[in-house]
Amino acid sequence: MISDNDLYTLSIFLGSCAMLLIVLYHFLEVNADENTNAELNADLKDEKSGVGAVKPRSNIKTSAGTGVGVGSGSASGKS
Repeated sequence: MISDNDLYTLSIFLGSCAMLLIVLYHFLEVNADENTNAELNADLKDEKSGVGAVKPRSNIKTSAGTGVGVGSGSASGKS
């Protein structure tokens, strides 16, 4: 049979291992890149096929960093 001291030692060891694994997981999660390989591959696939790719229009001016178009180019009817 297993003694109380052996159970105590085993529980302390397993608890310490669990805490180390939790700390390691959180360290890796915080320092991980935002994009995973699957997301990067999907982005590359979308760029090649043209799906979801939004290209900025060079004829739209923005006013004071608001991101609102001022109205130049073909959208306003003026050339």
